[in-house]
Amino acid sequence: MPSETEPTVLTLLPSQIEDLQFASSSMTGATRRAFQAKMTLKDCAGHARQAERVFGWGRKTVQLGLHEQRTGVTCLGAQDAFCGKRLWEEQHPDVASVLWDLARAQSQQDPTFRTALSYTRLTAGEALKQLHQRGFAEDMLPSATTMAEVLNRNGDRRRPVLKAKPQKKFLKPTRSSPTSRKKTVSR
Repeated sequence: MPSETEPTVLTLLPSQIEDLQFASSSMTGATRRAFQAKMTLKDCAGHARQAERVFGWGRKTVQLGLHEQRTGVTCLGAQDAFCGKRLWEEQHPDVASVLWDLARAQSQQDPTFRTALSYTRLTAGEALKQLHQRGFAEDMLPSATTMAEVLNRNGDRRRPVLKAKPQKKFLKPTRSSPTSRKKTVSR
């Protein structure tokens, strides 16, 4: 086993080291650790300190990757393990599909046809009422504010749909009106 003070002799070119560093930087989590562990075993004889010195990778990350590879158990980070509560649509996909059908039935196109957005007349309270009438239990349905957020996340914006407004009728200027006379220059 080489000591830590001995110079590292690698058969890698500087461009190859840069390529490995770039490849590692484009990965995240367990895939990055597995890649770093494989390269450490291949090019640095399994020494995490040497991989730190050569590639610039974190020694503890490389050690964790080596342990994961040796045991076959992938560690979860705190972000993955405790990432928070799932969205209501993910918790109740059957109710969400019925909600999307209700929202589609109540949506209509912008009357000016300037945008591809469709607006809905369905309010959060009305959506809750209709879902309850369809037989879904109260514990499956969210509060009214959460229902409004769910509808907004799906792209069903609650906006009043304006009818196309008729243009005002403008009177045509007549010859007798003072604005239609040609100005003559007196000499």
